[in-house]
Amino acid sequence: MLSTQSSHDPQAFTTLPDRQPVLRVIPMPSDLNAHGDVFGGWVMSQVDLAGAIVAQQRAKGRVATVAVNSFQFKHPIAIGDVISFYGEIIKTGKTSITIDVQVYSTHQPQLAEAHTVKVTEAILTYVALHQDGSKRELPEH
Repeated sequence: MLSTQSSHDPQAFTTLPDRQPVLRVIPMPSDLNAHGDVFGGWVMSQVDLAGAIVAQQRAKGRVATVAVNSFQFKHPIAIGDVISFYGEIIKTGKTSITIDVQVYSTHQPQLAEAHTVKVTEAILTYVALHQDGSKRELPEH
């Protein structure tokens, strides 16, 4: 995973949003690259899952990812960090839903205070599908 700053940079510390995350996970050793950081691909897959949860709720059913509009890695993620994913609908079309996913990592060292940094943000578009896989219109709210 690319990063521009250390996740232990006090200037990057923040707080979690004041709402429930869509998804919360802890990366395991199998999710790490040779340098000990979490694979960017693992993060991307978790972002897609978080975005899909929000899209499925709005679509009231099956959805598929049709585009990753933007994806930015800001900080590395370490094993044992608690990763929180927050998703929000930013646009809907006739059949599509665009979701903004914000990702935060909370590092909890045993002998120090926990600290949180925003590690990733992404915008993804999903399309609502019938059970046979064909597109369908989004239901009314």
